[in-house]
Amino acid sequence: MKYKTLIPRWIAAAAVAALFSIVIAAQPPKPVSDEEAELLPYYNNYLRAYHLGPEDVISVDVFGEPNYSKTGIVIPPTAKISYPLVSGGVFVGGKTTDEVAAEIKKRLDEYIIDPQVTVTLDKVGSARFGVLGKVATPGVRVMNRRYSVYEAIAEAGGIANGGDSKRVVLLRMSRDGSFARTMIDLSQITKGESEVPYLLPGDQLIVPEKKWSISKIMETIGKASAARILFGSPF
Repeated sequence: MKYKTLIPRWIAAAAVAALFSIVIAAQPPKPVSDEEAELLPYYNNYLRAYHLGPEDVISVDVFGEPNYSKTGIVIPPTAKISYPLVSGGVFVGGKTTDEVAAEIKKRLDEYIIDPQVTVTLDKVGSARFGVLGKVATPGVRVMNRRYSVYEAIAEAGGIANGGDSKRVVLLRMSRDGSFARTMIDLSQITKGESEVPYLLPGDQLIVPEKKWSISKIMETIGKASAARILFGSPF
């Protein structure tokens, strides 16, 4: 008799669950404001895959475990942070926040049942880019968001008098420590005739003088490449 009475209850429960899922699925997603729609892809595409390094600031939150949650952790030059119960600390250099969370979760599994770990990036400090040559304010800047080549030059005050906007050189460090060179014509970008390149941490932009020959540009690039010590290796 018990078996028979359970069947209709099970069917009714399944029907209710199915109806509930249909209602939830039918509901339209929460609308995203125009501001969010514009900003989220702009920042998330860069920060979601951001690789941590020295001077970055992160926070670790373990749900329901305040003793194991830490805020304002400044990553030292060794890229290894101290953490409760983890002998020798946790190496975070070159890892994403998700990868660090997974590593800490793995270490805490021995002490806490199913720890829920979240690691957030509070402040960017290790990622840098340089804009050198004929710009108003050349120098090295912190890459605290996703930058296009055009934005990077604009933030450096724009191209100075005599600067060649049609032969801007993008230097990008390879895994072996060498630099790949790409020539960019900003006039094509402003006219919509070329896609806007985006920078990666460690990139350097060189704006030459109009009168410079290719050999002069290459000579300047050789000197600028020596400035890699300002950036460190992004790998």
